[in-house]
Amino acid sequence: MTRARSIRIGIDTGGTFTDVVAFDEETGELVTTKTPSTPSNPADGFLAGIDKVLGLLGADGSAIDAVSHGTTVATNQLLEGKVDRLGFITNAGYEAMLEIARQSVPDGYGNSYFWVKPERIVPRHLVKGVEGRLDVNGEEVRPLDEDAVRTVARWFRAQGISTLAVCFLHAYANPAHEERALELIREEHPDAVVSLSSEVLREYREYERAMTTLVDAAVKPRLSAYVNNIKSRLSVYGGSTGGGAPRALPFYVMKSNGGVLSADEVVHQPITTVLSGPAAGALGAALIAKVAGFDKVLTSDGGGTSTDVSVVIDGEPTLTTEGSVGAFPSKIPMIDVVTVGAGGGSIAWLSPEGTLKVGPQSAGADPGPLCYGKGGREVTITDAHVFLGRIPPHLLGGEIPLDVDAAREGIVALAEQLGLSPEACATGVLEISAWNQANALRQVTVKRGLDVRDFTLTTFGGSGSLLLCRLVDVLGLPAVLVPPNPGNVSAFGLLTVDVKNDYVQTHVALADALDPAAVGQVFDDLAAQAAVALTKEGFAADDHQFVRTADLRYFGQAFEVRVSVPEGDVDASVLDEVAARFHAEHKALYGYDFSADPSQQVEWVNLRVSGIGPIQRPDIAKHASGDGTLPAEKGRRQVCFAAEDGYVDTPVLWRTDLTPGSVVEGPAIIEEFGSTVPLHPGFSARIDEFLNIIVTRSNAGADKENS
Repeated sequence: MTRARSIRIGIDTGGTFTDVVAFDEETGELVTTKTPSTPSNPADGFLAGIDKVLGLLGADGSAIDAVSHGTTVATNQLLEGKVDRLGFITNAGYEAMLEIARQSVPDGYGNSYFWVKPERIVPRHLVKGVEGRLDVNGEEVRPLDEDAVRTVARWFRAQGISTLAVCFLHAYANPAHEERALELIREEHPDAVVSLSSEVLREYREYERAMTTLVDAAVKPRLSAYVNNIKSRLSVYGGSTGGGAPRALPFYVMKSNGGVLSADEVVHQPITTVLSGPAAGALGAALIAKVAGFDKVLTSDGGGTSTDVSVVIDGEPTLTTEGSVGAFPSKIPMIDVVTVGAGGGSIAWLSPEGTLKVGPQSAGADPGPLCYGKGGREVTITDAHVFLGRIPPHLLGGEIPLDVDAAREGIVALAEQLGLSPEACATGVLEISAWNQANALRQVTVKRGLDVRDFTLTTFGGSGSLLLCRLVDVLGLPAVLVPPNPGNVSAFGLLTVDVKNDYVQTHVALADALDPAAVGQVFDDLAAQAAVALTKEGFAADDHQFVRTADLRYFGQAFEVRVSVPEGDVDASVLDEVAARFHAEHKALYGYDFSADPSQQVEWVNLRVSGIGPIQRPDIAKHASGDGTLPAEKGRRQVCFAAEDGYVDTPVLWRTDLTPGSVVEGPAIIEEFGSTVPLHPGFSARIDEFLNIIVTRSNAGADKENS
């Protein structure tokens, strides 16, 4: 008999390529591949990736058990500012909430003495107030004016505005007014897509809650259409059930919080996907680095449009609720990722002052860099690498040939404008890109009180490893880890994450006045909500897992620190333990705490529960060490590592020929199907037992640096 197959597929859609990883749970086989992204309709590249990986496995669609997807649909919509007309309903008298916002301006005002507040996500004339009021405890002060809600709903329908957000004061404490408003809107404007703040974010701070709700509403139509399109097209792979009925293929979407959620549920909470792709990469890299024995890790995901960086400590990426996407703040839980416009397609350009700049504009996948030969007209980072010989004259192991002459012509023309040699121009483009990435890595470390020199960098993505040697020097890093198939780490990450949903309830009280029973009841209520969601996702009650956290601060502070809350019943000892964890975390973050000062009181602000449905993760195989003999060179080519040194005859090695224990001394080029590692002079690369490349300064290189 032929063994039944149970294949899970992870698909990450990037700006240039769609990355695919398939895992057969029965055999343990793991297969990776890539296919060009299709920006005009990302679903086409998505399905092409499935067909390609099934071909590699020799399987058909009936063997697919589930598909998990990391998408940039919501992210790109917000970054590009493509927000359709929205309507906003709030309390009468608070219609200027979005205009007032917060009293903060960009640091230094840039290069200008003046700063003009950007346009609001909803213009003032599309904000409508209705009577009705709750107090801070959720008690009704004035009843909701239902006739006013009906009038506003009819007005929006007449204006052709079908995407609405509702945010009433203190709805986090009592959603009754918002829920009734939704019923009335559906009666008067049945085609409207509506987001309620009490469903999106049950936290206080009305401006952030309103903005998060508006962002949720803004991305809901486009994300829903995209997800439903893919879901319907996936039906061709589902096969049929035993009774002959079509089998619904489980389809999950990556969330910003490091979990996945079924497509049916994610369309109701699209705000949770705004960092879908970067989150998957950080999680995949975190698992790989932890297995390899590294507990303090920086991740750097280099794609075609941008590079995303994050911090991983003890195998867990750091989380934040103070994130933003483009100009839009978003207080949902998300992996703390900083994005910089330094991807392979980032464009090199001259400022009005005549200086060289790189990014954030990107040539994307179409037309792409000059070397793609698809009509691109501007020099990109990829063109600089091709010109310098640091990447081969093709991509994906030869599937996509590159036009080296077109890249050379573009570099020469740009160099003439700058008065530089072509080599100096190309290395200058890469130097600026390296410093852009280094500054992003400093944002997630130095600016958060962490010493970047304590961390090992894990690079992945198609372009993530191209500048790793320069980053070692700029940041003083001890080592860089490059996983196998680095271009597919984000897709691999999609196969390592659990189903996860987050629930929050504001519960403000000083520690001395806190009622343990009341805190326990809130946690129980949140866990009950999480349990319902996990059951809907198909997890048995015995498999449900719950993680409790709380946001605490010193009384008078404006921002909180999140700490874990022990399992079990909540009593005075649990509250004391949480407070002790807060003091320790505050000191780790800011360098001081007030644990010994009785006049400084601790205040609890938000209570949180994450409901988790665990999945089976692929094993990362360990390989026996070889004898250290290097394989035959794949070839040699002229590579420029430094403009002043010119081109150097450099050996090219194929990564899959290297075995554990092999050590490669630079200069060298290590190539594989979806990625390249240019190993500069003075660096060495060791292959570990998991087939990771570990790059460090060689002794000779270190001596040269120190001298």
